[in-house]
Amino acid sequence: MPESPEVQALAEFLDARVRGRAVSDVDVLEFRTIKTRQRPPSELLGRPLGAVERHGKHVAVAVGDDTQLVVSLGRHGWVRWREADASDDLPDDAAPALAEIGLDDGTAFAVTDAGTWVSLGLFVVDDAVAVPAIAKLGPDPADPSYSQNDFDVALGGRRKQVKAILQEQESIAGIGNAYSDEILHLAKVSPVVHAAALDDDARDRLYGATIQTVRGAIDARRGIPIHLLKAAKVDAMRVHGRAGEACAVCGDTVRDFSFASTTAQYCPTCQTGGALL
Repeated sequence: MPESPEVQALAEFLDARVRGRAVSDVDVLEFRTIKTRQRPPSELLGRPLGAVERHGKHVAVAVGDDTQLVVSLGRHGWVRWREADASDDLPDDAAPALAEIGLDDGTAFAVTDAGTWVSLGLFVVDDAVAVPAIAKLGPDPADPSYSQNDFDVALGGRRKQVKAILQEQESIAGIGNAYSDEILHLAKVSPVVHAAALDDDARDRLYGATIQTVRGAIDARRGIPIHLLKAAKVDAMRVHGRAGEACAVCGDTVRDFSFASTTAQYCPTCQTGGALL
């Protein structure tokens, strides 16, 4: 699932390329992606594009002065860029394009989905906050104004696992399964402990680890071509996706555990006092 560091890099990549261009062609290949049926992407034809911004795990492209094209990336969505003189040939394992937006300089970007079901959505709206998932977003740790108080409000005294709260977009925007594993490992906190059970020191460590992980990953992803961002993310993980490997901190074996219909990873020595989940 795309998370805020990679989506931020994607937004910056697109901003540098589409700002000032006009839409010359719109090709929708999968109509289930269109979430604003009264305002299809064909409405954008001939209109100029402006700034591209990130909202949590969503990308919003300004169109003229009064419209936004919002791409909700969902679980397996992404964007593929095509240069003006590029071949249309793609690798056999390339994710299928669900829609493509052509620009007046011959370049184009396609929205893709690698999943077995369509999770990606396209919205044409007056303002990005008209998209329900964006309207409900909590504060974003990538924002310089994000504070310890914002984090404490998200945790509260809730009897809910900390990992679930980190991934709860209404509480903390932009974090998913992978970066929540990384944050918890850096903070040396068990993924299954409830927020209500955390002492002040653990809360401080979690806040610091959240800021360090999210902002550090954003800095690290900047400038990487968007087709290489997933690989860069995987390579940077310390525990997520590393089950069976040695923890880089203590040398113990990184373990799997089931979480919300998926799997996550943790280090028993660093995070759970040696207990296996």
